[in-house]
Amino acid sequence: MSRQEIRAVGLTLAALAGGASLALLAHRPGIAGEAQAGFWLGAGLVWLAATLAARDLAALSPRSRLARHAAALAVPLLLGLLLLVLWEAVTVGAGVPVVLMPPPSIVASRFATALPVLAADFVQTCLKSALPGYVIGCGAGFATALLADRVPFLRRGLLPVANFASALPIIGIAPIMVMWFGFDWPSKAAVVAVMTFFPMLVQTGVGFAATGRIERDLMRTYAASHLRTLISLRLPMALPFIFTALKVNATLALIGAIVAEFFGTPIVGMGFRISIEAARLSLDMVWAEIVLAALAGSAFYGAVVLVERAMPGRQPSMRAG
Repeated sequence: MSRQEIRAVGLTLAALAGGASLALLAHRPGIAGEAQAGFWLGAGLVWLAATLAARDLAALSPRSRLARHAAALAVPLLLGLLLLVLWEAVTVGAGVPVVLMPPPSIVASRFATALPVLAADFVQTCLKSALPGYVIGCGAGFATALLADRVPFLRRGLLPVANFASALPIIGIAPIMVMWFGFDWPSKAAVVAVMTFFPMLVQTGVGFAATGRIERDLMRTYAASHLRTLISLRLPMALPFIFTALKVNATLALIGAIVAEFFGTPIVGMGFRISIEAARLSLDMVWAEIVLAALAGSAFYGAVVLVERAMPGRQPSMRAG
């Protein structure tokens, strides 16, 4: 190992060991809620070590592909773990009330004990509301972009309107959809469909317009039909834009479903649970739902990225991965 690698590993181990010790120390009698200057100095040193370790890890350039991926993954994992450790140390050491900011240990405990409730909320919000709305919105946006690309007056008139409509606030759409489709999941799916329709329409239209004039002239020279030009040239050129919309919509869909549940829903769902538990000042359950939403959103986004990487002819920026 080189000197830089040894230093990076040493700083990483020191930061993790110091953070774990700090979190355990914060729960000791006489320190919990009454931490003195030495404790906060230790917290600052742990964060400094983590920052230096992340800097050194980011600067590494291993030869093997596996080692490069490991080094790239180590940086966010290190900072994420240290952030949780310092969150635990600060909230416990400073005696922050649980109703204001529960420590991660309490959130993790509540998450483990409320798994059946969280599972039901996940099914209602993600599988019954966000996923159908995502499929409907993205599919309708893509189909409309295809039609607008074929019909000139739609292309010139619809895309500016779509850019305007994409700025519609979800807080104004959700009550209307609840009035139209009722309090169950169809109204939430409708909100998600509206939110995801316009980004897909706009991005797909931009992707179709990104084809160069030389390439289009070449296809006309070969007497290619509109459908053949679309399949062989314009659609592959538009794939990076389409996947950009899919990735943006992957997070928008979950946000839209959760916010829509604030305006009326059956007694299940992430948005319903967050609003009810916040009113009861049960912040540990609120944070457990937030963690669940973050995990679900990250998994959804990651699935879209994996599909993008598996596509042939993907954009150059993705080929290095």
